[in-house]
Amino acid sequence: MNLLEVKDLAVSFATQDGTVYAVNGLSFALAKGQTLGIVGESGSGKSQTVLALMGLLARNGSATGQALYHGQNLLTLPAKALNQIRGNRVAMIFQDPMTSLNPYLTVERQMTEVLQLHKGQDRTAARAACVRMLDAVRIPEAAKRIDMYPHEFSGGMRQRVMIAMALLCEPEVLIADEPTTALDVTVQAQMLLLLRDLQKDFGTAIVLITHDLGVVAGLCDQVVVMYGGRVMEQGNAQQLFKSASHPYTLGLLKAVPRMDRDEDSLLAIPGAPPNMARLPKGCPFSERCAFVDAPCHDRLALLQSVPGTTGHLRACHRDLAAVQGQVASELTHG
Repeated sequence: MNLLEVKDLAVSFATQDGTVYAVNGLSFALAKGQTLGIVGESGSGKSQTVLALMGLLARNGSATGQALYHGQNLLTLPAKALNQIRGNRVAMIFQDPMTSLNPYLTVERQMTEVLQLHKGQDRTAARAACVRMLDAVRIPEAAKRIDMYPHEFSGGMRQRVMIAMALLCEPEVLIADEPTTALDVTVQAQMLLLLRDLQKDFGTAIVLITHDLGVVAGLCDQVVVMYGGRVMEQGNAQQLFKSASHPYTLGLLKAVPRMDRDEDSLLAIPGAPPNMARLPKGCPFSERCAFVDAPCHDRLALLQSVPGTTGHLRACHRDLAAVQGQVASELTHG
């Protein structure tokens, strides 16, 4: 049974330059204990997707479609009903813990407030629960450090505090927006292991927003690849990494640095992401794609099943075999 089902999600913003369509026609399902990775370059619509689910869009933003959590559409819930779910049953870890934590309050005050608000606990009971959760996310001497201020923690420790806060109410769904971006490589690896262990302990379903394919490979069961606000490719993580079929996905994979390849052989997708206020008429990737053809400029490709697979979808006009066979030579530094 799915905990969260997103159907035909669309997110738009009213601006002085006209309407910006940040997300178009996104659908996915997430079951207990599963991890879904949403991948793409900056501006692809990843963060706006999860902000829409949490009811945190900017004032000029609006969302349509469905985001069903136990049959309730999060997109249309009144604020009071959404607040009973948000931070309680569906929680979020934000990208930058230093700007998400209040610098004027101790970690103890910020954490206990969550349990007092959502669980009605008194402060003493809440404090004890918070210390246990800080221990669970491997913060040393948690009973002492809980009384410290955010600036007294390292970046990695602040991120652990954010994870602990998100898990305090034992949410069924955890949304993590670029949780390792501001961390060094060693701490990133620690965070990924921590999320994986906590998921086993709590059975939490995770939506992971990232641009790092290494993170996706290490943690995710399902992957959605987005570009220009649309899904380019979607499916099982292992299957997608083994047989990626969209030129954009293949380009992302080819751009990942590898130990067995020297610096001069690094590949990059030429060009830059599109202006979201002036998207191309056809495929949003058409202006950068090495396999572009006339239909690519004229009309959008439908998201369709890849032959011989189960649940693997791609949105591309070009023949699959031709794309997979030529991508290594076609993608250059640009």
